[in-house]
Amino acid sequence: MGQEPDPTKMPLEPSEFPPEVQVAFFMLSLLPDRWEGMSGTYMGKVWEGIDFYFDTYQIEDKPTVLYFMKSYERHIIEHRANKADAERKRSERKKSGGKNYTYNVKG
Repeated sequence: MGQEPDPTKMPLEPSEFPPEVQVAFFMLSLLPDRWEGMSGTYMGKVWEGIDFYFDTYQIEDKPTVLYFMKSYERHIIEHRANKADAERKRSERKKSGGKNYTYNVKG
């Protein structure tokens, strides 16, 4: 395959992944993003054109590349959802004054 990735170096460079994963990264970058209109939530990629790209770039192992593409998309969706949730919580704290008091009451 190639040399092992350096575990102390994060994030990994795309060139440190196997060729099928590198192709998946590239192919995924060609697909447009889908956003939910009202909330602005990231919904993933628009997959309608994937066959065109597979044919254009003469991808031979389509199932493997598609598997890595969907895996990476799932990771991106989860990351963006977590980021949006953290931003929403941060915004809610600002609106409430940002002060949370805890009182210890012993009776």
